[in-house]
Amino acid sequence: MKELTVVFTDTEWESLSDLADAHGVPVAEFVRTAVRAYEAAEAARVRAAGEAYTVAHADLLRRLGE
Repeated sequence: MKELTVVFTDTEWESLSDLADAHGVPVAEFVRTAVRAYEAAEAARVRAAGEAYTVAHADLLRRLGE
């Protein structure tokens, strides 16, 4: 397991602490969950862009594969 130190402003920390408390988890777990959610959303966005590119350029991709 790797460790990362992230510096937050007092306001950011208070917000994170409040949110984590509302979810009943430690701040570190709340942040890990948020990072995983961002990572999944970004992967979905990239996958959708790739699929859109494939559809938009299907004819060209087919010709290049011949």
